Parts: sequence; C-alpha cells; structure tokens
Amino acid sequence: MSSNAGTPREVDTLVIGAGQAGLAMSYWLTHHGVEHVLLERRGTLGGAWLDRWDSFCLNTPNFALSLPGLPYEGNDPDGFLPRDAAVGYFRNYAARIAAPVQQDTEVTRVARDGNRFTVETAQGAWSARNVVLANGAFQEPRVPPVARNIPPHVLQLHSHNYRNPGQLPAGAVLVVGTGQSGGQITEDLLAAGREVHLSVGTCPEAPRRYRGQDVFHWLLQVNLHGPEHGINGLMVDHLPSPAARFACNPLLSGNDGGHSIHLRDLGRRGVRLHGRLEAADGGDLLFSDDLPERLAMVEAGFGQRLKLLADSYIAAAGIQAPEPEAPAPDSWLPEQAGARLSLGADNVTSVIWATGYRLDNSFLDMPVLDEWNFPRHRRGVTEVPGLYAVGLPWLTRHMSATLPGVGPDAEFIAGHIAGGSG
Repeated sequence: MSSNAGTPREVDTLVIGAGQAGLAMSYWLTHHGVEHVLLERRGTLGGAWLDRWDSFCLNTPNFALSLPGLPYEGNDPDGFLPRDAAVGYFRNYAARIAAPVQQDTEVTRVARDGNRFTVETAQGAWSARNVVLANGAFQEPRVPPVARNIPPHVLQLHSHNYRNPGQLPAGAVLVVGTGQSGGQITEDLLAAGREVHLSVGTCPEAPRRYRGQDVFHWLLQVNLHGPEHGINGLMVDHLPSPAARFACNPLLSGNDGGHSIHLRDLGRRGVRLHGRLEAADGGDLLFSDDLPERLAMVEAGFGQRLKLLADSYIAAAGIQAPEPEAPAPDSWLPEQAGARLSLGADNVTSVIWATGYRLDNSFLDMPVLDEWNFPRHRRGVTEVPGLYAVGLPWLTRHMSATLPGVGPDAEFIAGHIAGGSG
C-alpha cells in the first residue's frame, strides 16, 4: 500500500462504511487474505446506532447478535441490548477482528478509472481494484414536504436527531409515523409525562412472541432456512416489486425486556391518535379522516404475511410449536378521531418526524443506481465490475440489513472478490 503524499494511496479493496456491514465485510476479506481498508466518515465506531435516542434498545434479541466469527456469548439470549451497549459491541468486534478502519474519512466521489476505481475523500484520494458499498440504509433523514408549512416557532426534529424528551420545549408533541421509531419514541415521551399526538401510518403491528418464541426467531429462520423447505417469501426474488424493499418492519420494541406496541393501547394511555398528516394550513394540521380503517389495517398486517410465512415454515420443517394464538379482539376507538389539529389551541410545540430515511449514493460517479438510489446488482455484485454492495435492505433477503443477515451476504461477496471476479 502506497502512502506518498499527493498521490492516491493504493489498496486492493476499499470498503465504504465501518458499521455492521463493513465490519462483517472486513472479517471475510481478512479470512480470504484480501488487502483492504474501511473508510468511516464518523470519528468513532458504532455506525447508525450512534444516531438513536438515549433510551433506545435493539429490537433484535441478543440471540441474534451474531456477526461473523462472534456468536452471542452472554447469558441473556432473550434480552435486548441498550444503545450504548450495542455501540460497545461493535467497537469490541472491530478490535477483535483487527478491522483496518480509517475514521473521519468521508467519501466524496467514486469513479471508474480503467480497471480500477478512484475514490476521493476528505483525507485524500485512493486507488482500488474493488470498492464495497457498506454505507448502510440510514443515510439521509426523510422529511415530507408538508414540514415546510409548519410555523417556524414549532420545533421540528427528525427521529435521527431526537435524543430525549428534555431537548423539547414544554408543551405537547406530535409524532409523525408509526414504524418502530415512531412507536418507541411515543412511549419514551409518555414515560416522561408528555402529552403526545400520533399520526398513524400503515406499518403492521406484530406480537413480540409468537408460537412459543420471540417473533424474530421465526423471521430469522424463514430468512436463513426457509428456501430449504420451499418457503421463499422473504427472498428478494419473490418481492412483488422493487418498491416493496421499503416496506415497514413490524412495530415492536426491545425496551423493558421486549414488547409489542399496540396503537389502541397507546390511545387508551392518553395518546391522541390521528390519521395520515396530509397538509399544514397556517397553525392547523389536517389529517386523513380514516383512523378506524388505518388501525384495522395495521392490526391485520402481521396475519396477512409474516404470520403465514412463519406458520408455513413451522409446518414444512416439521417443528413442534404451540398452536397459533388468536389476538384478542379490540375495537377501541377515540371519541374523536381528530382530522384537524390546532397547534396553538392544543399547545403543540414540537414535531418529531419518524418518517424514515432515503438512500444517498450521490458520491457514485457512474450510472449504476436505480430510481430508488439502490445500486443495480445481483447478490451484491453490481453491474460495474469490481463494485459491490452489502448491508442494504433486501439485498438478497428480508434481513440483509440486520445483524444476522449481513454475514452471509458479506461472505459471498468476499469470496467473489477473492476469486478474482472483481
């Protein structure tokens, strides 16, 4: 590897990002004897978990903390790591595998240069035979255009920047979105005694435990072993469309030992539920007038897909498991659905956008991205020779962006690189 000042440093393979996907990639590249460097834009390791709020716990049970070469070693397999412990887990893993990470190095441009790549960064340029995109799926916070019409005296934060209720001014809080972040932040605010309004999306609720196991156990088994039994519904080739890669994950929490989040329960606890936020008109916010239908859709989502896949896998694999539990009927509705909210009259002083992220691969100076900013690829091998991707949602399967999912994808890509196909 050359490090002469003013000339690009040379390396066989550059990995962009040192989160869980980049570290898994490093493990397998080292296993194959491939010279590589990880470029990490942050000044410290921990990946996107550094951007979670103070009370955050992983939604993934400890038994699934299984990066390559480091299975879970603790005595609480059904527990859930808090944020800081999760960050420590990744830092410990990086040290154990001696990952060659260069921090404070943001990549600004990647271009093909003959049979190599030129990679420009804030710390100088590199020349590499291969480049692996491991920069994750949580890159650019997505805030809907309606945010521009909310009065400037109202504090607006994306969930990316939310840390705790104490950073918000006194008054009520509107949380927009009911994916995992929206549901968990709502509970965080409730625990602090805050008045909360919640704009309901369409992410499905799910039971924390199903048929005798944490529901994640069954999702993991279907992801990793379903095809062996003809259950392919969580493989990327069986998605109904590329847009389905952005479907919500089940509404669950790892806090307090792990639990389901039920929107009607939040309503009974005092959260004022609203439909989808559609417009801001001065100090008034307008919501869709379909809250009953939304709640029914949210509650039906698990039974329409993930439950069927889990049940099919259990039957096909011949697993002895308790019979499916029928959810208790619940028809609770607020007395008023609240299609209009007055920021002033209801003393709403903060809005938290739990509206997800969009991919940002704008540093790629080559026509390899599809209309959703995903690199066009097959099993992480892109259309550009020598350019790879790992750690994206649905790279090969539903859990490709999760802790137990990145390892198999990284292993395949490292083998491809080591075989000289890059």
